[in-house]
Amino acid sequence: MGEFKLSAFGDEINSDLNTQMDVLDQHGIKYIEMRGVNGKLLVYYSLGEVKEIKKQLDEGGFKISAIGSPLGKIKITDDFEPHLELFKHTLEIAKIMECKYIRMFSFFIPHGEEPLRYRDEVIRRWKSFIKAAEGSGVVLLHENESGIYGDIPERCLDLFQSLNCDYVKGIFDFANFVQCDVKNYPDAFELLQDHIDYIHIKDAVYHDHHVVPAGKGEGNIREILMELKNRGYVGFLSLEPHLWDYSDFSLLEADSPGLDLPEGEAKRFAVAVQALKNILNDIDQIE
Repeated sequence: MGEFKLSAFGDEINSDLNTQMDVLDQHGIKYIEMRGVNGKLLVYYSLGEVKEIKKQLDEGGFKISAIGSPLGKIKITDDFEPHLELFKHTLEIAKIMECKYIRMFSFFIPHGEEPLRYRDEVIRRWKSFIKAAEGSGVVLLHENESGIYGDIPERCLDLFQSLNCDYVKGIFDFANFVQCDVKNYPDAFELLQDHIDYIHIKDAVYHDHHVVPAGKGEGNIREILMELKNRGYVGFLSLEPHLWDYSDFSLLEADSPGLDLPEGEAKRFAVAVQALKNILNDIDQIE
């Protein structure tokens, strides 16, 4: 059977790292997918500054599940060379952080244009990433994201098969596929299952694409997590709540660390944690 390890985007709680760690500690989560920290994206810190952040993490007993980078989240028509240099810098950050994964994207396609027109350039750029990462031990995780080349399962699969690299793997983001009007289960999951190495937990609904707590949308999170567990998936479930304006706190139970908090990001994060734990508890009971 599979084994799930919980992680989270701490910057959706607060920009301050100590606050992030305090809240995550209360929820029993000891991994962070680090995107923003202390008011800036991690990839824009100097290596010396990254070492200081690593000290903070070590003192708090935290590890990094992935670097939540913005790499590949520029227009396919933008200059690539500065972006490649940022990638090489991020590889050095991963080494300092003792982190196996870097979250990445496959470039925004000009609005209204056919993505296949830019396929060759997307592949060329990703091959440059692969070459730069060779021998580093880092796995490059492609996240499905609305508006990029790999926004739908078929083009994600095209990337994985065309690159044919054992250190290029996929993130399965439930909400992002819903926002592209993709049917997650069984369609997207069955197509991509052999390439999935990491999971983002957020859910959404089809009619207006807004994000909701896990299991409250149409992303088929429960079904897919059950499949993953049965198939022996061992890896991270990384909470990326995106509950910016959410105000229904009825999910919170008496023992939730967020129950008595004032309305804000820490309380919304508590809702996201509770929703995921409810699903995981259901799966355990099914067994």
